[in-house]
Amino acid sequence: MVARFIGRKTELAILGKRLDRVTASGAGIALAVRGRRQVGKSRLVQEFCDQSRVPYVFSAATKGASPVEAVASFLNDLRESALPAERDLIPELGTGSWPDAFRVLASVVPERPCIVVLDELPWLAEQDRLFDGALQTAWDRLLSSKPVLLLLLGSDLHMMERLTAYDRPFFGRADNLVLGPLNPADVGQALGLRAADAIDAHLVSGGLPGIVRSWPEGMPALEFLRQEAADPAAAVFSVPEAALMAEFPSPDASRRVLEAVGAGDRTHANIAATAGSREGALPSGTLSPLLRRLAVEKQILAVDEPVSTTPGKPALYRVADSNLRLYLGILRVVQEQARRGRPEAGVRLVERRWTGWRGRAAPPLVRQSLELAALSGALPWPDVEAVGGWWNRRFDPEIDLIGADRAPVADTISFAGSIKWLASGFDGHDLVSVRRAVAQVPGYDPARTGLVVASLSGLGEDVDDRSIDLLWGPEDVVGSWRG
Repeated sequence: MVARFIGRKTELAILGKRLDRVTASGAGIALAVRGRRQVGKSRLVQEFCDQSRVPYVFSAATKGASPVEAVASFLNDLRESALPAERDLIPELGTGSWPDAFRVLASVVPERPCIVVLDELPWLAEQDRLFDGALQTAWDRLLSSKPVLLLLLGSDLHMMERLTAYDRPFFGRADNLVLGPLNPADVGQALGLRAADAIDAHLVSGGLPGIVRSWPEGMPALEFLRQEAADPAAAVFSVPEAALMAEFPSPDASRRVLEAVGAGDRTHANIAATAGSREGALPSGTLSPLLRRLAVEKQILAVDEPVSTTPGKPALYRVADSNLRLYLGILRVVQEQARRGRPEAGVRLVERRWTGWRGRAAPPLVRQSLELAALSGALPWPDVEAVGGWWNRRFDPEIDLIGADRAPVADTISFAGSIKWLASGFDGHDLVSVRRAVAQVPGYDPARTGLVVASLSGLGEDVDDRSIDLLWGPEDVVGSWRG
């Protein structure tokens, strides 16, 4: 099991830079740290506070608490922290008044740099509609002139965006740091896994520290899933289950749309049919706003568009987080079998579907790795800034890799190619198929467009490596995150 803090060098450096500015200027800086649940926001900030060696207060809200309880909890955290010179300076407030609480905070802030952390901020705003205004007033009048680094943490991405939106009281007062999952290199290093197994572990865990910490060191993904199949409370089940319950507490239309995508429906029409009712498919006027909300506001869905030199359709939808995708597609059934005392049935299901699921889950990660490598100048095509795929309305053919100067409508297609993330290598038959298929991509020029193959198992014996321009394997995928 992984007990130590994992990765996050870039994020720690960003936080350290803000604290250095506070130290140099003597003035306050506010930073909103947002990201989905279990991505490690609280753990990151706690690690930063421990490393900073400056006094800090870390106060986490409780969902459902009353304003009186929330203020009392904050003052108790403040009393127990290293901020006040004397704990007796913190009064007992029974009014639930955030303006009074912030005045108390300002009165005990030391003259030297310090950190104030408010965790689960959306819950505080949910409990008290005046909280946002009270925070803005306190920051403007009491705290921004003091050497305070104010860190505002929240899991609801949309609510955290609202905190600093132009029509909200705190607009223009806080920088934003969006915390994503751990990358494959960090996951591999934490678990002591070689590149191919690190990619599998990243796909299964979604890069979420809450799952990675439960993973035995050196254990391949399929073995890990076999082990966890007997425990319905295992993190690989409970983390995505909790995320679903937090974001979709009732089985409404949004939940049905998400589950349709998680089950494998990718197009607007298929999602509408699956998420509909006995009266028929979801109307476009209902589905389109739901898809936009899930993709833009909730950021729980990702939207892929065909990349070429001409506009293309249709857009394809997928669950952005690979762990949640695995849960909706396979692990929810495995968890139910474990609850019924039939873990062996869950194991058989995982073993039967694993190869196919991995083959479909890996391409977005492979494309992202190629895009990172292109932007760092590590690919032989200097103009590439976006990597996607291409398909027509019939999905015949469907091209896995398109490297272009921009997306979705490009000026130049620099490379095209195929992803084969299976136990067998990319063979001669695959090569013939991809050469025939890429010729249909608008903007493809056989004289100058490169051919790229991404393969879990390398090339087959019947493929001369000189017949392709770039072979991208597991080491390359993981290496793109190492910089």
